[in-house]
Amino acid sequence: MNEIKKIVTIGGGSGHYTLLTGLRDLEGIDITAIVSMADSGGSTGRLRDELGVLPPGDILKCLLALSPDREAARKILLTRFNNNERLKGHNAGNMLISILSQYAGNFADGVNALGEILGVRGQIHPVTTDKATLVAELTDGTRLFGETAIDVPRGNQREKIVNAYLVPHHYDTISVHPPVVDSIKKADYIILGPGDLFTSIIPNFLVPGVKEAVNNSNAKVIYILNIMTKFGETENFQPNDFVREIEGRIGQNVDYVIINRGLPEQVIMDEYKKQKADLILNNESFDWGERRIVRDDLIEFSGGVVRHSSKKLGELIGKLIKV
Repeated sequence: MNEIKKIVTIGGGSGHYTLLTGLRDLEGIDITAIVSMADSGGSTGRLRDELGVLPPGDILKCLLALSPDREAARKILLTRFNNNERLKGHNAGNMLISILSQYAGNFADGVNALGEILGVRGQIHPVTTDKATLVAELTDGTRLFGETAIDVPRGNQREKIVNAYLVPHHYDTISVHPPVVDSIKKADYIILGPGDLFTSIIPNFLVPGVKEAVNNSNAKVIYILNIMTKFGETENFQPNDFVREIEGRIGQNVDYVIINRGLPEQVIMDEYKKQKADLILNNESFDWGERRIVRDDLIEFSGGVVRHSSKKLGELIGKLIKV
């Protein structure tokens, strides 16, 4: 019988949901998801501001992805309230995490409680339980405060991001959630991405202790490259630019880089061009050294949106880690 492989995923946003959805049904793995707490938009941002809770949105996506009743749970927990003025715009899942967290006494226990209800396969940990705001510094010295401001550029031009950091709300420093370090230490594989580089992946490594935990782990590190660049964050980036940013944050080289080679329909590409987004393909001229490059058709597109296919991604990773 093959030994169970311990997989730790680190990310946030819809990319993390896609990855976990693909991994959930693989046999022979134990999944732990480590989730960024930098989200500040929509219902999540309102709950953070009004109730003083940690942002529940990205955690909720992970809980849903790892639930055996994912589709039914999505239908219920992602439904937004419309009739009550105070509840309007919130979804049921975000409200439930917030209420459970307050009743349980802390955010992590609230997350675990909802995970118990949903029967999730694996563990889900916030990277930190300290409240903080993500700040991005641009080449012209401008600072953008909050994930939403960074994620959605205003106007047709914006300077490049040169640095990012977290500003704590209540303490001088931010502490990593202890189970995060323990999970990384025991991991066989650490998977980063896919997801927005500066607002979903890098914020995890701005929490002191996460980089050090990765450096002290014997795990192989897999980085899943995004499919498209993003205006205001990664425009004109080549694959090696993404890898350079990631490796600079984790303090070591990654072992594997997964790159999509599928091509969307031209009509979809034309729409992305209007958003100043380009398809990311392997940089054939770059010397990847000892990093192993894994290329495959990993895309799906519906409704004019290009994204990773959960099924294709899960199958590829299953082959890569031999489960």
